[in-house]
Amino acid sequence: MAIIPSIVSWLNTKRINQIELFRKYPAETQQETLYKLLAKAAGTEWGQKYDYSSITSAGDFRERVPVQTYEDLIPYVDRLRKGEANLLWPGEIKWFAKSSGTTSTKSKFIPMSADALEHCHYRAARDILILYSMIYPETKIFLGKSLTLGGSHKIDQFSNDALYGDLSAILIENAPFWVDAIRTPKTKIALIEDFEEKLNKITLTTINENVTNIAGVPSWYLVLIKQILAHTGKTNLLDVWPNLEVFFHGGVSFVPYRDQFRNLIRGEQMHYMETYNASEGFFGIQDDPSSGDMLLMLDYGIYYEFIPAEKAGSPSAKALTLGEVEKDVNYALVISTNGGLWRYMIGDTIVFTSLNPYRFRISGRTKHFINVFGEEVIIDNAEKALEAACKATNSLITDYTAGPVFMSSESKGSHEWLIEFAEEPADLNLFTEVLDSALKSVNSDYEAKRHKNLNLVRPVIRSVPKDTFNKWLISKNKFGGQNKVPRLSNSREYIEELNRVIVGSD
Repeated sequence: MAIIPSIVSWLNTKRINQIELFRKYPAETQQETLYKLLAKAAGTEWGQKYDYSSITSAGDFRERVPVQTYEDLIPYVDRLRKGEANLLWPGEIKWFAKSSGTTSTKSKFIPMSADALEHCHYRAARDILILYSMIYPETKIFLGKSLTLGGSHKIDQFSNDALYGDLSAILIENAPFWVDAIRTPKTKIALIEDFEEKLNKITLTTINENVTNIAGVPSWYLVLIKQILAHTGKTNLLDVWPNLEVFFHGGVSFVPYRDQFRNLIRGEQMHYMETYNASEGFFGIQDDPSSGDMLLMLDYGIYYEFIPAEKAGSPSAKALTLGEVEKDVNYALVISTNGGLWRYMIGDTIVFTSLNPYRFRISGRTKHFINVFGEEVIIDNAEKALEAACKATNSLITDYTAGPVFMSSESKGSHEWLIEFAEEPADLNLFTEVLDSALKSVNSDYEAKRHKNLNLVRPVIRSVPKDTFNKWLISKNKFGGQNKVPRLSNSREYIEELNRVIVGSD
């Protein structure tokens, strides 16, 4: 293919050296990023409001500009969607990434500047290939096509000149013309709004392609892979695409899905590479196959700050620079970006596993945890406990959510887990025991509350029928795209909604 040399040319010494440079000089790279952002945005309405032209240090920036949430930015976003320019970032914003990081009915519309697309998201896409090729120099992914399972986009109701949609749809729509030569399906199919129709057409149009790599959200890829295998009568995806060698995945934790993928794609040639991208930016890429941790990407036009998770939301909480963080501490991520987000709390929490270079893992969400009884269970705890329980009982999980069982005058508190199994445990009681013990081993607060059933009694695990979570997402018009099941909650909202879906299916 004539396109191959131009792709391979990306994998050049210059970019590899740049990556090595920010590994070696992370603080200097971040300082330079901050100054570039401030200089470029100084003439915007936001930059003038906070007098960006006079800021001379990270400390000045931290003291002058308050930490923002999406709710704080809504007035600016509404004006941008109506066509106003030079508000948060120079120029007019034509694209908005509709973010549904949870299944809440309220959507976020994240401004997507041309700079954010080119210097963050597309640069990251190239870096994924660079880092993968460094790890696996004999790779043959460039001899075939990449399958992308994307979302959709629509005309913005605020302005006929603006568009909004899933991040994946925006990236597909704005990709260079030659990308269609190395991607399948074609753009017209990739952007179909109806997810079930999209799955059917992708199945029919890609099974005869030479697919060498796939990229997207694990939960939705499982749906596609199972449909392709059912359509072809195969049991191993490598019988459909024999040259498939890597899944670039992100969006949700891969832990609950790892064993299912290994069952459906059986072969030593298959690799998995985790990425951390969101509507707000692209943050991390796995650069070591022996570890699930990701390298923090420091030169994408994103300036990072970190607030200890237990203090997130407190007006007095001090945000730390990269040079001030410590290993094994749970931090809420705060970003300033070339998309015009300033000291924006994205809602994710991370833990650094290395400070040289800066590698991390996603530990959860600032609003997705269970702490009704002081147990402070986060998603990272849940994933580790579920992994241990599945291993002990030879079971596989498709989806899950968990929430509290509140105390009453007659009973103590507990946690209720709704789990959809791909392979049921032979002994659900053993599964519960292992999960409970694993949570105690990774979370001392949970262990203390469970001690002698002082505040919490043993969790309740309920196995729900197949497709329960998909039916729930369909009922909320959240099926497909980048929509995600909320894993943990301090309320019973999601559990009660799922219970109604189960009852309605009986």
